[in-house]
Amino acid sequence: MAHMCLFMAPGSCSTAANIILEEVEEVFEVAVINIPAGENRRPEYLAINPNGTIPSLRLKDGSVLTDLISIAEWLGRNCRRGRYWPADPVLQDRARNIMRHVVGNVHGQGFSRIFVPEAYSYDPEEAAQTMSEGRRIAGKMLSEAALMLDPEGYALGAFSVADPILFYVEFWADMTDVPLPPRLLDHYRLMLGRDAVYRVLREEGYDPGKLGKAA
Repeated sequence: MAHMCLFMAPGSCSTAANIILEEVEEVFEVAVINIPAGENRRPEYLAINPNGTIPSLRLKDGSVLTDLISIAEWLGRNCRRGRYWPADPVLQDRARNIMRHVVGNVHGQGFSRIFVPEAYSYDPEEAAQTMSEGRRIAGKMLSEAALMLDPEGYALGAFSVADPILFYVEFWADMTDVPLPPRLLDHYRLMLGRDAVYRVLREEGYDPGKLGKAA
């Protein structure tokens, strides 16, 4: 039987999918997509994901999921007997809201301006202003995310696939010196203590021991 295959780029949002696959103890292959080199726009990758985005997850039957939230929910529902996807419909709704907020707002509106300011203006002189605006938006959206979590512990109380989704923007905040609200800093440090997170960060070229130090 063929293994799943994760198409990813180290340090990107695909880190969340990488962590989830490790958490559910799924055997999978990794295909690294070099985005700066334009590999995501080559015909062979567009045949897998016409959007040219990462991550993509090819399932054992050959079908492909091309959206991070869909990947997270599918793995949560279908691996380890659904252990990391809540059974309660109310918690399912909360999980989706957290993930949509992270991907669409924290990432899509905030960090995207920090990492790719050229996508928002053709004028290179406006890049610094765009990045500054991205930091402001990311900070605001992270504060809103903090209000969506349980007061302590993981996002929904017990660990779920929503936690690695939240983790990747916390990781980005740490790497770019965007302050994390206290609740998210606690969550980030909790996640850094998980074996799967440690393994993935090491595999992707980061030293977990140097992360989570900011107050």
